[in-house]
Amino acid sequence: MAEQTTIHVFGNPDLAMDSLPLRILPQLRERFPDIHFLTLDPNEEWDVPDPFILIDTVVGLPDVHFFQSLDEFGTAPTVSVHDFDALFNLRYLKKLGKLKGVRIIGLPPDMDEAKALADTKRILTNLSL
Repeated sequence: MAEQTTIHVFGNPDLAMDSLPLRILPQLRERFPDIHFLTLDPNEEWDVPDPFILIDTVVGLPDVHFFQSLDEFGTAPTVSVHDFDALFNLRYLKKLGKLKGVRIIGLPPDMDEAKALADTKRILTNLSL
């Protein structure tokens, strides 16, 4: 039996600008029952699979975007994973050699929930998991 894919979801339900990933999570779980969606705190220690797939708020995006590398964020990003601790931790794990591959589905903080859900579903459907 193949190992179940895990997608990590970051967000803060108490902050409107950082809660979109968590608000669409129930519908994602319903649509993709074979994927294990795991909520994470960006300040905790993480088990890092290869690739590390996550959904998070990304400030500065006009639309949902699929990132395949941390290099897409640059050293002084015009877009950033909302919680700078998450981006810092990802870069740190990469530097330590613990993060081999990363895929990030970035959601704009102020996007309509229905559009964010539809775009995220489309990306997940097209991923070869």
